[in-house]
Amino acid sequence: MKIRASVKKICNQCRLIRRKGKILIICKNPKHKQRQIKRIK
Repeated sequence: MKIRASVKKICNQCRLIRRKGKILIICKNPKHKQRQIKRIK
């Protein structure tokens, strides 16, 4: 799982999902898994 400030879909099978205030990218390819870091204000 990569943790990034900005998450993007890498391929057509990547899905953008919001869970508990976090933005996740889930894909068949495990290398494409990403999560967005929480912004602290």
